[in-house]
Order: sequence, then structure tokens, then C-alpha cells
Amino acid sequence: MDFDLNEEQRMWKKTVHEFVAAEVQPKAREVDETDQFNWEAVRKGGAIGLLGLSIPEEYGGAGVDSISTMIAIEELGWGCGSTALALAAHNGLGTAPLVKYGSEELKKKWLPLVSSGKGKLAALVMTEPGAGSDIQGGITCRAEKVGNDWVLNGAKMWCTNASIAEYIIVVSRTDRGGGSRSLSMILVPTDTPGLHIAPPEKKMGLHGSPTHAVTLENVHVPLGNLVGEEGRGLHQTLATLDGGRISIGAISLGLAEAALEAALAYAKERKAFGQAIANFQALQWKLADAATEIELARSMLYKAAWLKDQNRPYTTEAAMAKLFASEMAERVCYNAIQIHGGYGYSREYPVERMYRDARLMTIGEGTSEVQRLVIARATLR
Repeated sequence: MDFDLNEEQRMWKKTVHEFVAAEVQPKAREVDETDQFNWEAVRKGGAIGLLGLSIPEEYGGAGVDSISTMIAIEELGWGCGSTALALAAHNGLGTAPLVKYGSEELKKKWLPLVSSGKGKLAALVMTEPGAGSDIQGGITCRAEKVGNDWVLNGAKMWCTNASIAEYIIVVSRTDRGGGSRSLSMILVPTDTPGLHIAPPEKKMGLHGSPTHAVTLENVHVPLGNLVGEEGRGLHQTLATLDGGRISIGAISLGLAEAALEAALAYAKERKAFGQAIANFQALQWKLADAATEIELARSMLYKAAWLKDQNRPYTTEAAMAKLFASEMAERVCYNAIQIHGGYGYSREYPVERMYRDARLMTIGEGTSEVQRLVIARATLR
């Protein structure tokens, strides 16, 4: 179902779907089993705008609206969860803050490079060993002014794209006094001395999307590498996460669609007791629930993206959409394995990979528990 897309958005969806079907989906299993990022497809994706979704055309990007961005990430999720997550993090976390808050100098220097497909990607890191959901109070990574430089020291975790990025936007504490105006975003090129990127984490799923711990030891970058206002890092990070939650929801939606397609195909082919298992009511109900929940998730995500395009508040809607879509995807992938029976547990079939990939979506960009907290606070107001 295309919801109520305009002609340009429908053409965009068709273009991205065809690209993903040709370049991304066929390598999803290989990417998962070899732990290798699909650089070939990603570099080709730069030509159609997948590396510059929110970047204005003047800086080499596609400059598409939020609904079109969601469509692209959904299609990527349908093809390969790993590739989708890497590009969602690149667009939503690595480039979006630079587009929205960065200086003209930083935009001109970095955005054309990371959107072209000729350079590497972009990343953002906020999580620390002792600070996951507690961004405001838990971050200990510090950035201090020394002459004309920021000097950063600290340890970060779970940085998606760190090893394949041109730069990392580091959320750092710039005011020892603490409080809501104590954090700032600072752009750190990945070839800066003192920036150490650990080997990729060994994860349950999403093997082709590299995630790393990052250590900063007396890392010097110019004062001009500040992204946005000093002391506004908390506000900027929370606003960035709102958009990122739509992207995580879109990946979840794509994974669920792929799992449902696989379950439908298998149920029509597999025979038991003299007939296709698709004829059994117990399986039909699983398929019906999956189809229904996928449509619900899509509507919620489109609404959140539409509100964002209208420059209207969408924090609660993004949290609701991300919460429902991510938990929905896990249910759909779980039931897709059930429909496959023993084969669903085998790597010969794609549903076990989809299930492993979907598992992160209820954690990344704020856990389901955090989303419920955001929603509850809004409801109580």
C-alpha cells in the first residue's frame, strides 16, 4: 500500500526499491555471514541520493522530505538490515545534525564528501560505558578549550559506522557544572591523532553494520568543529534522536515486510497432511496479524514523518511509531520462523537473519522502555 504518496514520492519509492532489489537484497546473506559492509552497493547508492537524504542539493545531497527518507530506509530494511542500519545512522545521526546545526564552513567541507559515495560515511556517538539512556547526567567524555582547539578525552561505545566514517560527531561535556546546558556536539575526523577505534563488536545480528567502542585521548580539533551552539548539545541530540526513531521504525517495517513475504511464499509451497500449510487457520491468523500490524506501523511512521515535514512537534508520535514498529517487527519475524518450522531456524532460509536483525530495533535510538517513558510523560501532560 502506498498510503497517500504524491507522484514524486511514488517514483522515488519505485527507484529505491528497484535499486535495493538489484544491489542490496541479493548480498544480504553474504553480508551477514562474512561480517563485511556492502561498500559496492552503498557507493552506487550515492548516485541516486541514498547518502544525502537530508542534505540540500547545494551540498551535493538529495534533499528529500522526511516521508521520502522514511521510504528509502524502509526499502533498505526490506533488502538488508545491516545496510539499512548503516545508512540510517549515516543520514539520521551523522549528517542530519551537521545540516541542521553546523556552520557553513563545516557543511561545505564535509557534506559533499560523505554524500557522494566517493568518500566514507558519517557517524555520531553519545553512548558511554556508564551512560546509555542517561545522556544528560551520565556522559563523562570532556571537551576543553585549549588555545584555538577543543581537546577531547573519554570513552564511547556502540558507535555505528565508526570504522567506515570520515568523521564522528561526539557528544561531549563542555561545562563541568553539569545541567542541561553542559553538553556540546563536536565533529572529530576519524584520522585525528588520539582517536582510537576498537575492533567491531561481535553482535547477535546486523553483522554487516560495524559498531565500535571509541576512545579519545587528548584529541585536538579546531574550535570551529563545534556543531551548533556550545551548551546546546543535549537539545540537539534529543531532536536528532526524534528523527532517528522514525528511521529505526522504518527499518523495522522493512524487515517485517520481508519476513511476511518469505512466510507467505513458504506457506503456499510447503505441504502437510495433503495440502499447503497456508490453508490451515492457525497459520492464516499469523499471516493476518502480520499484515494488519505492518499497515498500522506504516501509518504511524508516515504520520510522524509528515509532522516533521510540517515543522510541527512530533516527539511523541515518533516514539509511538518506533515503539510499535520495532516490537511489531520482532513479532512478525518470530512468527515467520514458526511458519517455516525447523527450516526457519536454519541459515538456509532468510527469516532467522531477519529475526536477529530485528532484535536490535527495540534497543537502538532509545529502548522500548524509554519510548514508553516519553509517551507516558506526554500523555500525563
